[in-house]
Amino acid sequence: MPQSQKDRDAKAEAKRKALGEEELRHRVRPGTKAKLAELMAWHGITEKAEAVQLLILNAHALGPEASAAALALPRHEIQLSESVARRFKEESEPELRRDPGD
Repeated sequence: MPQSQKDRDAKAEAKRKALGEEELRHRVRPGTKAKLAELMAWHGITEKAEAVQLLILNAHALGPEASAAALALPRHEIQLSESVARRFKEESEPELRRDPGD
């Protein structure tokens, strides 16, 4: 006699508990989701959970120094053009003369 869905679910839950599995969830913005989809397409991975797990395992295998670049927060470098810097200086100098602050 086949098992009921309830029995299969209970068995699967018991197995997950025995193995110490934990479900991880997080929200991502469209840009991050698109990058994950592109990584998955590059490597023929169809399951998001599999891709995330492989990324974690492979980053860890690189060690602390080599994985640092992969886990670094991307920072945008702000570069002001000369004309913007000049205009800012011209507009802020009168205010600084009026109220020098600290």
